[in-house]
Amino acid sequence: MRIVVTGGSSGVGKATAAAMAAAGHEVVIACRTLSKGRDAARAMSGDVKLVELDLADLASVRKFADAIDYTDVLVNNAGVLGLPLTRTADGFEAHMGTNHLGHFALTCLLGDRIRDRVVSVASSNYALARMHFDDLNWHHRRYSPFGAYNESKLANMLFVRELVQRGRTAYISDPGMTNTDIARDGFAALEWSGRVLGPRIGQTPEQGARSTIQAISTDLPNGTYIAPRGLLHQWGRPKATKLAAKARDARDARRLWEISAELTGCDW
Repeated sequence: MRIVVTGGSSGVGKATAAAMAAAGHEVVIACRTLSKGRDAARAMSGDVKLVELDLADLASVRKFADAIDYTDVLVNNAGVLGLPLTRTADGFEAHMGTNHLGHFALTCLLGDRIRDRVVSVASSNYALARMHFDDLNWHHRRYSPFGAYNESKLANMLFVRELVQRGRTAYISDPGMTNTDIARDGFAALEWSGRVLGPRIGQTPEQGARSTIQAISTDLPNGTYIAPRGLLHQWGRPKATKLAAKARDARDARRLWEISAELTGCDW
């Protein structure tokens, strides 16, 4: 299979890409920083290609999509966490713009060139969020980095819900508490926490990638959420996990799709 992994140059994405390449699949690492991607690709065995992609810039998303003739699996893995109020190139709030809208646009632009399935990497933090459809990009609310991240993760869930409703094959994976550098650009306390506490309490990236690896090949029911078994879905081997009602709401999923299509100019 050909597998595209966004954010495949570090953390869970890198571990996913390495495992899939080692298993004999053709892997395309889609990443913003090519030098980092080259270093990651050199450390992998197997068929690994590298293509530039900045999910915070729709022009880059379109350029990337134009360069991909097909993929069997699209793994929407890349993400940001804990950023101060930041705008993408298209004016979106950075968490929503990168974690959801960039991936929404990429998925829709690739469309039927995705031959098998979409896997969206989410987080149990979705349970702490609610969608603000009238202000997805934080123009009128008091800004909260965690609130913005959590809402983007709920958006990931609803996106998969609507993909399934539209007849596509899609799964949600959750790495749980994993030691990665996702908070590297976050506020100081969060960056410190990730750097100091992450190695002590987090799973390894290889352990965190198990949910995504399972989602790539599973025959579980379409739309299944695969998350660690342990406390609050943070540690342990992955299993099929029940989603909260807010992540399964058909009306919210459809509404989010319509708003996302309007904001990005992309639809499937």
